[in-house]
Amino acid sequence: MSSESLFSKLTAHAKEYGYIFQSSEIYDGLSAVYDYGQYGAQLKKNIRDAWWKSMTQLHDNIVGIDAAIFMHPTTWKASGHVDNFSDPMIDNKDSKKRYRVDHLIEAHAATLSAEDGKQLIEAMEALLAKDDYQGILSLINEHKIKCGISGTCNWTEVRQFNLMFQTEFGAVASDNQDDNIVYLRPETAQGIFVNFLNVQKTGRMKIPFGIAQTGKAFRNEIVARQFIFRMREFEQMEMQFFVRPGTELEWYAYWKENRMKWHQALGIPAEKLRYHDHAKLAHYANAALDIEFEFPFGWKELEGIHSRTNYDLSRHQEFSKKKIQYFDNDLNPEGKPYGNYVPYVVETSVGLDRLVLTILSLAFKEEEVPTAEEGKTDIRTYLSIPAAIAPVKAAILPLVKKEGLPEIANSITTELRKHFHCQYDEKDSIGKRYRRQDAIGTPFCITVDHQSKEDEMVTVRHRDSLIQERIPIKGLTQYLQKAIQG
Repeated sequence: MSSESLFSKLTAHAKEYGYIFQSSEIYDGLSAVYDYGQYGAQLKKNIRDAWWKSMTQLHDNIVGIDAAIFMHPTTWKASGHVDNFSDPMIDNKDSKKRYRVDHLIEAHAATLSAEDGKQLIEAMEALLAKDDYQGILSLINEHKIKCGISGTCNWTEVRQFNLMFQTEFGAVASDNQDDNIVYLRPETAQGIFVNFLNVQKTGRMKIPFGIAQTGKAFRNEIVARQFIFRMREFEQMEMQFFVRPGTELEWYAYWKENRMKWHQALGIPAEKLRYHDHAKLAHYANAALDIEFEFPFGWKELEGIHSRTNYDLSRHQEFSKKKIQYFDNDLNPEGKPYGNYVPYVVETSVGLDRLVLTILSLAFKEEEVPTAEEGKTDIRTYLSIPAAIAPVKAAILPLVKKEGLPEIANSITTELRKHFHCQYDEKDSIGKRYRRQDAIGTPFCITVDHQSKEDEMVTVRHRDSLIQERIPIKGLTQYLQKAIQG
């Protein structure tokens, strides 16, 4: 299956089986905004819970918060978002279509040979690193990159476009409209920074320590594409780790390795992941990289890891006129306390929606299987989602809807639901029910048959291998717990 075919089938499957829907679809949808269906919402929650547990429960020096989406507008002035949160854009004068220049050039590079495409991307990255927008325009014209709609090369100058959504706060209008402006947060990190002192003091946190948060963020992406990879409303999972100045690069190396191991533990193959060091560092960073995943449409960022120095806390200290520092009692090499300082920060930031897309991209499978009719085969479509994060862990299926089998199956369902998300299904033939659960991604199907009444055992069918085992009903909970954890 080609990458393009895989991605097309995956998006259709996600809708058909209750994972992801176009937002407001009955009104023809809203561009680059999606709703999670019953299985997508549970998958998303399972991934979020796995991240939250790994950050807060398994570390004794990381705690979690839940900051509000709305923040005082000066927050975004201090962070630099009001003045600098923008992307270089270009318009085609004939079609009036607006493009993000890196996406425009990357799309053209994909049509070239591997070597020529690589050279074009490297030239673009070098120009962007210097904010040389005239050079970018010259590069576009030199390669005769055309608008996909008009087919012309009639371009405007390259300009910056701010990505923050803004709205008015409160019910009373002001003579000065700027007084009422607030922003939908474009990232969750600032909610952590402005709460640094609150958490440090109330939690009696000692450097180094981290603050984790998950939540919605909003960006007015001009070129939002590739399903849920780039959306205007999305969810982030971020952790800001506060460290003593001079130790940040050690912790940067630690979190670089730690986060890569976490993605692999989630079920992502090592060969599908790689590091990509930033060619251009943000003005506040002294080290930065992305953990990239090989999506069906190419290698793209999954998680960013950044050594942000003390820029954020210093800026909020400057704009708020409040002292945001930490008193370090530990002794330095000279035998004196380190004293007051503004901590440095190492950030890990992963897109939850991108992780959902990663898992679904890896999970979508099609395989040829024999049918009951001799010599004929059929295509089995299933989602090979790791059992630990699968939305439904087990489906309980009575072989027939009579002779006491539904009663046994319902009793098993009632017991298992105390521990797992389960489904009871008695509609259609057993083969069709297996296929439906395969398409949902349920790792285990438990079939109650006539023999179950005699030996008090059931058949457990494994989604991926199609192996079937007879398991005692009394041992089902322990069996599934071990299988899911394993």
